[in-house]
Amino acid sequence: MNSFSADIVVIGAGIIGAASAWRLAERGLKVVVVEQGSPASGSTGKSAAGVRHQFATETNILLAQHSIAEYAAMPESGYRPEGYLMLVPQQSWEKHQRGVQAQHRLGVPTETLTPEQAQKYAEFRPEGLGGCTFCASDGFVDPHGLTMEYVRRARAAGVVFRLDTVVTDIEREKNLWKVTTPNGNLEAPLLLNAAGAWASQVGALAGLDIPVQPARRMVFTTGPLEPRRRLPMIFDLESGVWMRSEGDRVIIGRADASDIGWREGMDWDWLEPTLVAAMERFPWLETASLDRRASWWGHYEVTPDHQAIIGATPGAEGWINACGFSGHGIMQAAAVARIVVQEAMGEKPFIDISSLRYERFGHSNGDTIDLQV
Repeated sequence: MNSFSADIVVIGAGIIGAASAWRLAERGLKVVVVEQGSPASGSTGKSAAGVRHQFATETNILLAQHSIAEYAAMPESGYRPEGYLMLVPQQSWEKHQRGVQAQHRLGVPTETLTPEQAQKYAEFRPEGLGGCTFCASDGFVDPHGLTMEYVRRARAAGVVFRLDTVVTDIEREKNLWKVTTPNGNLEAPLLLNAAGAWASQVGALAGLDIPVQPARRMVFTTGPLEPRRRLPMIFDLESGVWMRSEGDRVIIGRADASDIGWREGMDWDWLEPTLVAAMERFPWLETASLDRRASWWGHYEVTPDHQAIIGATPGAEGWINACGFSGHGIMQAAAVARIVVQEAMGEKPFIDISSLRYERFGHSNGDTIDLQV
């Protein structure tokens, strides 16, 4: 069987793979994308679509800042700056304020509020909180529409997409990555692993250990609220509950740290602990109904430190990772795509990603810990 030759094979057509494919083609590379389903059919399309500047580390703040700026200039992104409201417990308040200081140094207009002042954005019980922060330029996007716009731009630039195509084997031979699929083989000197929750499996096909695991997440949807509530994205960092408005409804979630691996379907047993925690902070939820049919689930792609893996892989020439975003993929995709191009071209990344490189797993580096919900 003849092989399709390219400069780079991109595995995965979620937002990371699609945006990267477009940027690579912009620089004149011949790009082929292989995707086991359709664009945005994995974590991208199942996300709650939030985008925020409110991180604690400079690297993550910059990745989000440059990405959100790109989305704001794209009508297809559906970017809506409804804001993020962080409810921070007393014991975490001092550390959280250091993150706000980093945001301010980089020009992010985050407000520091007392719990009483924050009531103008949402009604909640203030017990146990040290303070709150709000950033008006945080918000959410249309992940499917945004990804499809990147696919459109990529195709216009000459990118070939092989959809509904599963990768069955990968090997390095004569300075080329040979990628085997049932629909024909691919070869290129460079390979981008943008396979999301499947990134570890893709790496294993080439004999590489990529420390990414799938983690199931639930999104519970209320029925229409009366009166209607317009809420920003809210994170209660004490309980782990998040919520935001979706039309005349509210969507709610809370991570179950034990829900790791390829579990599928709604975990309705997780509904009660989520709602109990939510109603302790937001008692008005007691009168809301639940729309089971409008609720959904999807997979995070998590790493041991809940930070992305970006860049070249030691001992695997030409293999670039952009995976393991742990819920931050949509927030950071546009900037990551530019960095992927710089890695592919042997250029210095425009944002320092040393704390997100694969090599960090060989030694302790607690400085990369950042806000994770």
